[in-house]
Amino acid sequence: MPSRPAKAPARLSRRGFLLLGGVCAVTVGAGAARWFNIWAETGEGALSAPDAHQAAVSGAILLIDIRRPDEWALTGVGEGAVPIDMRNEDFIADVSGRVDGDHARSIALICARGVRSRRLGARLAEAGFTRIIDVPEGMLGSGAGPGWIKRGLPLHKES
Repeated sequence: MPSRPAKAPARLSRRGFLLLGGVCAVTVGAGAARWFNIWAETGEGALSAPDAHQAAVSGAILLIDIRRPDEWALTGVGEGAVPIDMRNEDFIADVSGRVDGDHARSIALICARGVRSRRLGARLAEAGFTRIIDVPEGMLGSGAGPGWIKRGLPLHKES
């Protein structure tokens, strides 16, 4: 009786799906990764990208794009948003200065996919800000919606 060839060892496909703590990474091809916040929702304390845009342009909220400068350069910053890098040591002081120390002013945070904005909102609340709003679909989209860019909302480039 001929022997059967040994079973090939399992290997990772060039396409994968990884779920970690509510954040999902999808990879396609060698080394490509795309992070997606699949459980993000627009509910109480949150705004959709179009609603955040309208509120920011009207002055009803201060919309802060908390992403990194390289992200702003790549996609632009949403119209009406103020770019403040969340990694700045003086982030809390910068935000406080933008609202003239009024910690009851409505402040909305937007990042790429709603993960960092939610986390940073908690940090602002700990610092005494009382009206923090999240834009969970972010600039690139999440489970809460397609995102600022795919919705075709206006952008401006940071110089």
